[in-house]
Amino acid sequence: MSDIQIVKMDEGGVNARILAKENKADFRRIEAASLKMRARFTSAEGKRFFVRLFSTLQLNTHFISVIARTRLDHEDVAKVEAALRTKMDAVNESLNKAIDGAEALFKSHGVTSVATYDTVALEVDVGVMSSAGRRYLEVLGKLDQLMPLLQTLEIHEVLTAQAVDIQRAGLKRQVRDVANGARNFAMGLRRRMNALGNRDAIDTGDVPDAPEKDATADVQTVTPDGDGVQDSSDVSPLAGLAEPVLNDHAEVSTF
Repeated sequence: MSDIQIVKMDEGGVNARILAKENKADFRRIEAASLKMRARFTSAEGKRFFVRLFSTLQLNTHFISVIARTRLDHEDVAKVEAALRTKMDAVNESLNKAIDGAEALFKSHGVTSVATYDTVALEVDVGVMSSAGRRYLEVLGKLDQLMPLLQTLEIHEVLTAQAVDIQRAGLKRQVRDVANGARNFAMGLRRRMNALGNRDAIDTGDVPDAPEKDATADVQTVTPDGDGVQDSSDVSPLAGLAEPVLNDHAEVSTF
């Protein structure tokens, strides 16, 4: 009698559907060198966050660190970079604590194996252009690492489904906020550059007929869960620097 295959194994179709929804970031005008790194994601969350957020974050951080410096005060740009780095460090710390907490629960409850996915892993060669890109790729990798740990704890009833859902949603929101924050900062700096250009034109008597189109306007901030597009046009590039880095940080439990 032949073995009965209860679950049909994925052969790459899931990855194809995820990649089809990728935000198409245009790197043709960027001449920066990149460090080629191999990335591998197995969870649905890790795959979708990488595909939909990583490239646009790289474009926005390149604009902040390279293009904005050609027109704006370097100290102002450095403040924006520091704010973004602080956001990145905060979510990285949250993920580290969550992973450590999950591993401690594994040990205390005698759980020895981790749930695995029946879908093909997404493996890609990534061109990392900056330290911000490298840091965010590491954040995405830790999110991907945590997801099956939480699923395993739910399967063994160490954590309730509600507790896992709260943990997962809070951490995903923090990871997403980093990419959205990079776009907000880039758009704010772009507006300041445009305003500076208009003042220069007025001083020389060469006033443009129409305002310059925001070069970042075509890069949408799409939530990886398909929640829609967030309008970030009214966010100042330095807004909130004195506020807590992640307002929802306190809502996320770390076991």
